[in-house]
Amino acid sequence: MVNYSEIIKKAEILIEALPYIQALAGKTVVIKYGGSAMITEELKNCVVEDITLLKYIGLNPVIVHGGGPDISKALKSFNIESEFINGLRKTDAKTMEIAQMVLVGKTNKEIVSLINQKGGKAIGISGVDDMLIQCEKHYEEIDGQKVDLGYVGKITSINTHALELLAKDQYIPVVAPVGTDENGQSYNINADTVAAELSIALKAEKLILLTDVEGVRTSDGEILYAITSDEVQKLIQEGTIVGGMIPKVLGCVRAVENGVKRSHIIDGRIPHCILLEIFTNKGIGTMITKTMHPYHEREKLL
Repeated sequence: MVNYSEIIKKAEILIEALPYIQALAGKTVVIKYGGSAMITEELKNCVVEDITLLKYIGLNPVIVHGGGPDISKALKSFNIESEFINGLRKTDAKTMEIAQMVLVGKTNKEIVSLINQKGGKAIGISGVDDMLIQCEKHYEEIDGQKVDLGYVGKITSINTHALELLAKDQYIPVVAPVGTDENGQSYNINADTVAAELSIALKAEKLILLTDVEGVRTSDGEILYAITSDEVQKLIQEGTIVGGMIPKVLGCVRAVENGVKRSHIIDGRIPHCILLEIFTNKGIGTMITKTMHPYHEREKLL
């Protein structure tokens, strides 16, 4: 006998997604792909299936990937120890050479291949291609002193021409976070930062950061499903948002303060996390906006 209740539930899920599909059709969504979602085969498949589906239903996903574990593994094989300062990898000339080789030649192409296997049409590029990401040397400030991190870049400008041609056509761009300065020197750039800056330059509807946490939490441990950029600043000042979450939320705030409608920090360890965040009324992570404007009357923003 046919179990109609299960079939009806599936139909209800599709109907819940309908207003979001209508609101987001033709819009650009920048997704930073990293963390645990890049490690297990199950989660890899879930992420690329979500991304491929977004393209088929009319959105324009642009992917920016990290590659920290792959870089660390490659450096270890060369007996090079990794050193981090405020979460950024200190990058000498040899480390930069290996990082670029891994990010552009290995990690990027693995993601492209997997999306293509799922029926998408992915094209891998880096910030070097078409001078996509121009940068200069980044200095980290510690106790009022500038610290030289080597070949770690600070973005100065973005040329979106190639990305726009690809994303608005049938392709899914996959971007490795490597940029160049005016002399052609390559620099490693934090992938969260690249994703935030690309979302601004592309006038994206959404910025989505896949992380290894469920979202931004209150001091009592509750997940904040939707907050404004002003509220983020208060939470940082109060000490509620700390550590590695600070640069992520500040990237999201910078995005929404510069034209991106919504930024999301979601748990990449949850299968199909992208679809659950974008196409359900409540979502699963933390959404950051400049002001609260629901896409439709049933959306639960609080």
